[in-house]
Amino acid sequence: MLAITSLKEIQKLHFIGVAGTGMSAIAQYLSAAGKTITGSDRYFHPSEKNETQEQLMAEGVQCFLQNGSGIDEQTQVIVISTAIEETNVEIQKARSLSIPIMKRAELLSLIVQEKRTIAIGGTSGKSTTTAMLFDILDFAGLEPSIISGAGLVRLQEQGKIGNAQLGKGDLLVIEADESDGSIVNYHPEIGVLLNIDKDHKEISELQEIFETFKRNSKVFVVNASQGLTAAFSENSNQDFSSTDATARYKATGFEQTGLHINFLINNIPFSLDAIGKHNMENVLAAVAVANQLGVSLEVCSKAVAKYKGIYRRNQVLGKKNNVWVIDDYAHNPAKVAAAILGVQPLAKKVIAWFQPHGYGPTRFLRKDFVEAIGAVLRPQDEIWMSEIFYAGGSAIKDISANDLIEDLSSLTPNAFFVEDRDSLITALRPHLTDDCVLLLMGARDPSLDAFARGMFEAL
Repeated sequence: MLAITSLKEIQKLHFIGVAGTGMSAIAQYLSAAGKTITGSDRYFHPSEKNETQEQLMAEGVQCFLQNGSGIDEQTQVIVISTAIEETNVEIQKARSLSIPIMKRAELLSLIVQEKRTIAIGGTSGKSTTTAMLFDILDFAGLEPSIISGAGLVRLQEQGKIGNAQLGKGDLLVIEADESDGSIVNYHPEIGVLLNIDKDHKEISELQEIFETFKRNSKVFVVNASQGLTAAFSENSNQDFSSTDATARYKATGFEQTGLHINFLINNIPFSLDAIGKHNMENVLAAVAVANQLGVSLEVCSKAVAKYKGIYRRNQVLGKKNNVWVIDDYAHNPAKVAAAILGVQPLAKKVIAWFQPHGYGPTRFLRKDFVEAIGAVLRPQDEIWMSEIFYAGGSAIKDISANDLIEDLSSLTPNAFFVEDRDSLITALRPHLTDDCVLLLMGARDPSLDAFARGMFEAL
């Protein structure tokens, strides 16, 4: 069977696991492009309302139970993520019908080659920077497209999932994932490297992946502030920095007041509703690319001021009984530490709760989590954890979140484990003060959004 080399060769595609963030984005994008898209998901049930399913159907994606009913002789390609196992009933049906099976990243690489694509890479900040760059280009009237790993709030306000949009222009902004190695599939016009921190892979392996990403990019833009990324620079006139490092685009004068930050980029004032220096760097990266695409710094500043954020990234749920509640997707050591640092200016005390995901990743990053969290906690701050989120599949369950808490106990007396998160509000209620932030962190678990909102309601 010949390999598919162009989107023009296919019209009808079926996505297994279509409700997943990365899968739903491509499904919506291709539906908007005129393709016939069907999809199934294990979270779809016949008698239960599913918001993601309804949103997908509103975008023209036909949704089915994950039982093979959405696959027929007209289906030309089956699209899967790395999480779909060979034993899946729909994989088996596709095999029986001799329908080609394509990984999500392979399909995205075909989309990339049809547009002038900017691929945002790095171990932290990809979704935010992707959204910010899309907003800037859109504000500038360039009518870009986006395929991202998180929904933009301003698109969600329209009732959409918000992680994809097909624009009339020739520019496409994508989030390029290194965690599964799929980033090496893309050949973008502009590649951006935000940072390199140990996450799903060792630093040395990440460096190899990003080296391939650099080779595949016509223009490569890097964060000159970090030594690991600065080493990838091909031209400092393309780079950005929040330190004294040599780069064309520099951010200075960072100030945070409550939930608002101000700073300068090349002496042009920028201001937005966000927290933390990491968001200044995300803006800086987006502005560096937009300016090289012809958008003035002044227009970039106006666009950034209107930025509304993305789903579960420093998402403020509100303030109740003098306690701020903030929901965040942070899930690796660098992101968790940055999230804690970002909320510290809001209150005298931070109560940070984290739900690790995956036994393998937690085992791999155990020491790094402990060091990163221990380094940023103030004496009055607290760290809480509940048991590791398990998404199914084969896993050796030889580690617990309590192991991390016991390690942290050697660094701070304020480390607590509550195995069942449903008991969390009862356990931490005596710890809540009149000037406090409750920061809830975790990823991959689709119920975390509802959990965070439930915590806020229970205060």
